[in-house]
Amino acid sequence: MKIVICGSIDFTPKIKEVADLLMNQGHEVDIPITSQRILRGELTLEEFKREKQKSKDGAFRRKIREDVIKLYYKIIGESDALLILNLEKNGIENYIGGNTFLEMGFAHVLGKPIYLYNGIPDASYKEEILAMQPITLNGNISRITKA
Repeated sequence: MKIVICGSIDFTPKIKEVADLLMNQGHEVDIPITSQRILRGELTLEEFKREKQKSKDGAFRRKIREDVIKLYYKIIGESDALLILNLEKNGIENYIGGNTFLEMGFAHVLGKPIYLYNGIPDASYKEEILAMQPITLNGNISRITKA
């Protein structure tokens, strides 16, 4: 299967760990572009966080310049499934941020299975996540199966 992993860039080390496990199981895996850059050594996670905080709207401008939202729609459309790596962030258990929620919406509309690494977060958009009928893995990626 071709699996797209989505989640906060803060989760890059875990994204790599999970991607490696999935590839060892024979899956093709796509990870966030910024995570790819961090893993290639083009920037560090700390540099990314500093730049994001410093530039405020810099991430917004990059998303427009690189047309990231449309790019991820295309990437998800060419995949077999979406895996949301939802770990704890800023004291929020099973965190799913705005971009990740949007990517879940793309997968849902495109009829792709959505896997959550952990449970559904207690968020204002919990009902919308439930409506997408994600499959909760509770950290067990071997439960990902061909749809």
